[in-house]
Amino acid sequence: MSGESDLRTLLSGMRPLLRPGRYVFTTVDGGVPEGTAPVVTVTEEEGLTLVVTQEEADAAGLAYDYVAGWITLRVHSALDAVGLTAEVSRALAGAGLSCNVVAGFHHDHLFVPHEHAERAVEVLGELSRGAARGDD
Repeated sequence: MSGESDLRTLLSGMRPLLRPGRYVFTTVDGGVPEGTAPVVTVTEEEGLTLVVTQEEADAAGLAYDYVAGWITLRVHSALDAVGLTAEVSRALAGAGLSCNVVAGFHHDHLFVPHEHAERAVEVLGELSRGAARGDD
């Protein structure tokens, strides 16, 4: 059940998928507010970080200042794989796009500025095609 660790295979097979919706990062002091279903939670000393839909955050009265698009890299990456996050971040940074990465057991998930999410998918597609051709 282990994932792929070869960088070229990871890059050429990542098949980025832009999920529908608008997602926000917010933080709460207690537990997850009723009516929200976070797609990501991170426990920090300062509070519980949640990534939820903008609609859920608004309904729950949660504060946020960053609205993101959610891209899933549909390659099963090993948790100890080296270089995927770096290459993806480098490509997006080269296009002037910020990226927040969350690794799940099976896939890596990217949160990019919502207004530039389609461009981010294009950049990742170019990176993937280049890896498949053997571009260095």
